[in-house]
Amino acid sequence: MTDHEPTHSRPALLAGIGCYLIWGGFPLFWPLLKPAGALEILAGRIVFSLVFVAVMLLVLRRSWGWVRTAARRDTWPWLLAASVLIGLNWLTYIWAVNSSHVVEASLGYFINPLVSIALGLLLFGERMSRYGQIGCALALVGVCIIAWGNWRTLWVSLVLAFSFGLYGAMKKRARLGALEGLTAETLALTPLALGWLGWLAIQGTGQIGVNWRVSLLMVAAGVLTAVPLWLFAVAAPGIPLGTLGILQYLAPTMQLLLGLFVFGQQVSAGYWAGMVLVWSGCLVYLAGAISSMRRAHA
Repeated sequence: MTDHEPTHSRPALLAGIGCYLIWGGFPLFWPLLKPAGALEILAGRIVFSLVFVAVMLLVLRRSWGWVRTAARRDTWPWLLAASVLIGLNWLTYIWAVNSSHVVEASLGYFINPLVSIALGLLLFGERMSRYGQIGCALALVGVCIIAWGNWRTLWVSLVLAFSFGLYGAMKKRARLGALEGLTAETLALTPLALGWLGWLAIQGTGQIGVNWRVSLLMVAAGVLTAVPLWLFAVAAPGIPLGTLGILQYLAPTMQLLLGLFVFGQQVSAGYWAGMVLVWSGCLVYLAGAISSMRRAHA
């Protein structure tokens, strides 16, 4: 092994695998929260995520200097935008899973890295490599083929891909750590979440605080939201970018398989043809990322 060859930290690699396995298994969790509706689940997730990430920051003894950074004029607008986008992403995903659109949700996260490439080009002036151009073109053709026969549900995939891609762009502007950023974002959304939960309680239609199974699972939702982000924060500095890029496809692959074999979704031949092109675009993107990483360490 040369001095320039990228190395893997075993704890970081295991953290990365664990992070994406948890995200990939999310479709199995959200149906357990029924009969709560998507908006109530979202509100509960926001509140309990805030509680748990705040506890994690205390346990990990993180400096609270980030609060001053978050309050700066050049930071809080980006955090507010990130809050809205992650709320939209969570709501869409919860609704998609509980409405039997798991395959469409998985497609959104296959497309997302390529959306991020395009946003980097448009918003940050980043250069798109030849691999990136080919990968995006293949994925775009694949999405168009899928849209031809599945346009009624394509919005699920596109909302998830673009909301999470834009969320990443806003996070890049805000420049806060994963847990610190999630604390600020959930804090911004908590008044709305508490307001909605209060309204449901007044109407007598809420499940949180009434149905104890749902209430306990909502606490677990806060844990399941924060823990993968912490694992990702451990993994990112300790493994090469190419490895991290490959690992990120564990989650949508698991979601696709769950949609097909657990939730029993059926997809057309045209959908499969489009997915092959999307996968091809993702593979080209990964090849480019790995090639760039190797040149940087040569």
